[in-house]
Amino acid sequence: MTGIETPAADPRRAILAAALAQCGTGDRAAFRRVYELTSAKLFGICLRICGERQAAEDVLQEVYLIVWRRAAAYEPARSHPVTWLATIARNRSLDWRRSPQGRTPTLDPAEGAQDEAADDAPLADAALSMIEERQRLDRCMDRLEERPRHAIRAAFLGGLTYGDVAQRAGVPLPTMKSMIRRALLRLRECLSDDA
Repeated sequence: MTGIETPAADPRRAILAAALAQCGTGDRAAFRRVYELTSAKLFGICLRICGERQAAEDVLQEVYLIVWRRAAAYEPARSHPVTWLATIARNRSLDWRRSPQGRTPTLDPAEGAQDEAADDAPLADAALSMIEERQRLDRCMDRLEERPRHAIRAAFLGGLTYGDVAQRAGVPLPTMKSMIRRALLRLRECLSDDA
């Protein structure tokens, strides 16, 4: 293993990237394939951030409308297709949280357990690929200073808005945005060096 990950090295990635490319040409069957491959994962992201099943379903519908319109813009060389799709789901969910209809999460524990069961476990090769990606990300995150590392984790893994992260850290919002932007640039550099 060379450590260089290419779309051809991960068959599921290649299938999803190809389906996204076909979506970009208006292929409805390819769009259905993208939905089948990713809807459970993206719904989980939407539900975690929105905190309400109905809101998560509505946001997920908007996510796939965005995917349909922007599929031609996806560049396989820049990111894993799931990363690209998850970013859209995260951003749209955060937009919902910031909107007037966005509310405090009201999940009941039984509903959360049902949703977790609906998220199928990845196949072994996909799980291995995800573990390798996670290890690369963890190595790069460890190279960041503590404060930016915590800010990125809170914003991108914890589902908090930049405003929430800034408030928790006791810094102005523009300062937090700059800190996160610089840290993300360092992460991108590190990940491209490790590739």
